[in-house]
Amino acid sequence: MTISEKAAYLKGLMEGMDLDTEKAEGKMIAAIVDLLGDVTRRLTDVEETTIAISDELDEIEEDLDAIEDFIMDEDDDDFYDEDDEDYDEDDFDDEYDDDDFEDEGFDFGDEETTIYEVKCACGEVIAFDEETLESGSMTCPNCGELLEFTWDDEDEIED
Repeated sequence: MTISEKAAYLKGLMEGMDLDTEKAEGKMIAAIVDLLGDVTRRLTDVEETTIAISDELDEIEEDLDAIEDFIMDEDDDDFYDEDDEDYDEDDFDDEYDDDDFEDEGFDFGDEETTIYEVKCACGEVIAFDEETLESGSMTCPNCGELLEFTWDDEDEIED
């Protein structure tokens, strides 16, 4: 017996018992049977959706297998063969030159730049780079206080 059939059976039993739904016990049993009916409908919807998704995934898997078979050579054992003779890295070097990005204003940052942080008396945490450290001071953007830095022998910043 499926869940839907069981819920329908319970509803039939409740109606056959001729319960007085004006009394507390009858109201409670009727509410439980209604709830079971709602849960059953939702569960059925979820099951149908799951089956539909599973079918779609099977179709996608079949399509991917067909694409893989189409792309693979009969001699190749691996779809991701790194020794593919058709691929020549030099063909792509001219197309994407790193200098092109700099000309377009892209700034990817300098990975060797160290970022320092200092906490102002107002509580603002301020991040700055080595160039600001070497200048010896900066103004807090929150309160406007002048922060002066000195470089310690132990590579720590004092303000």
